[in-house]
Amino acid sequence: MIKLKTPEEIAILTIGGKKLAGILQDLKKIVAPGVSTQELDDRAVELFRESGGKPAFLGYRPEGVKRPYPASVCVSVNSEIVHGIPNENSKELKEGDVVTLDSGMLYEGMITDHAITVVVGEIDKESKRLIAVTEESLYAGIKAARIGNTVGDIGAAIQAVGDKAGFGICEGLCGHGVGYSVHEDPFVPNIGVSGQGVKLEEGLVIAIEPMFTLGTDRILALDDEYTYVTADGKNAAHFEHTIVITKDGPRILTK
Repeated sequence: MIKLKTPEEIAILTIGGKKLAGILQDLKKIVAPGVSTQELDDRAVELFRESGGKPAFLGYRPEGVKRPYPASVCVSVNSEIVHGIPNENSKELKEGDVVTLDSGMLYEGMITDHAITVVVGEIDKESKRLIAVTEESLYAGIKAARIGNTVGDIGAAIQAVGDKAGFGICEGLCGHGVGYSVHEDPFVPNIGVSGQGVKLEEGLVIAIEPMFTLGTDRILALDDEYTYVTADGKNAAHFEHTIVITKDGPRILTK
């Protein structure tokens, strides 16, 4: 069931989203060779405490998963697409790594969701292009998120950017509604047909999150129940903003 947010709730989401964006920008600053994923999660815990909010992912258990997520931030490295667990089998980052930071903020009862992909030192040319194009597709999807359009219009806009660049678009992974919980209706696809799917209304809050790869669109789930990786082991990138649909167009809450 889709629940539109009130102006009062959107005001809370705006504050929480800004706080969350600040946390990810602070984490980005410490991404460097020799830093461990455990250190990134430890710092995220501190930043959430200082922010006055709480990490929405910590302790969250999606439907069909046996255990709650054990960290405050998802850290996915290279072929890991989403939901990498930073504090189990911690990795040390190295020059040339592609790292996605993804987290949710619970602030005054409302949740926002945000992700960025960053680099460790110098990376190869194609991975650099992958990151740029994935971020470009996010803003193409946001531009299509207008009253009267549909989630299919968002997916079509994202897909057009990915297809033109020749990148894989991760099969089965998509955006979603957000606000009262981490995942709400509707699903927001990264592949779509214009005019199809749920219509966008004023007050709808959604997380748009394209995930592209250097190779196949096929994905695999690891035994930890959370981490998804590319089936061919090639690098992936992921960007995400929480937005609200308004009469004046889409407004980004996580900036």
